Amino acid sequence: MKTATVPEPRTAAALAARRHKTETALQRVHEAIARIRREKAQVSVAAVARHADVSRTFLYDNPEARAAVASAMAEVGERRTQMLAEQDDEREATWRERALNAEAGLKAAHAEILTQRTRIGELLGEVRDLRAEWT
Repeated sequence: MKTATVPEPRTAAALAARRHKTETALQRVHEAIARIRREKAQVSVAAVARHADVSRTFLYDNPEARAAVASAMAEVGERRTQMLAEQDDEREATWRERALNAEAGLKAAHAEILTQRTRIGELLGEVRDLRAEWT
């Protein structure tokens, strides 16, 4: 049985070409992740694959690409969580401010009512005094 052997230079050249192709694909993946972050779009494997013009299989099979996509997704998740927490704090501050304003308005209304009741009492007293003179 005759076995066809591949010459050493062809194998080395093929391996070098494959390494170069993988490196350029990884470079495109990193650029795609950076572009997606700048656009503030959702980071996903499909989006990175589409922007980088690589297959999803490449992103899952290549450890460096998988790590880059995973870290980008985790960072976006952390940023989203932080943003939601800040929005909750802002909403809570708004409600707290509204409650304090309502409380201050209520105190002012009670003070005004008390002042008006006092004045009404004084005027009713004057009316009684005027009636007393006529009888």
